[in-house]
Amino acid sequence: MTDRYEGKPFLRLLDCYIMDAIGHLDPAQDAQLTALEPKFREVFGAVGDWRQIVEHRMDFAEGMQDAVRQVWEAGTARFIAEQGHDPDPAEFTRIFVDSKFPH
Repeated sequence: MTDRYEGKPFLRLLDCYIMDAIGHLDPAQDAQLTALEPKFREVFGAVGDWRQIVEHRMDFAEGMQDAVRQVWEAGTARFIAEQGHDPDPAEFTRIFVDSKFPH
């Protein structure tokens, strides 16, 4: 199995953005991303924090994190009703990103 992020450094950042939007980004990961913001600004030629860099690069409309969170919340209720357990946030993120933002 190949590494999902091999040759796609921005994909990891996008996945973290989605995990953050649904409230499942590990605080340690958030701290690491915050510490890397100067590097992200340099590499991606953008300004702002790491979330704003993702939003700018992806040309997201204002409120994107809220929209993603609404999809997660609606899907979670449906998933629990159908499967009887909570969905996996990482799997949701992978499917959401892969289906909405082909890479």
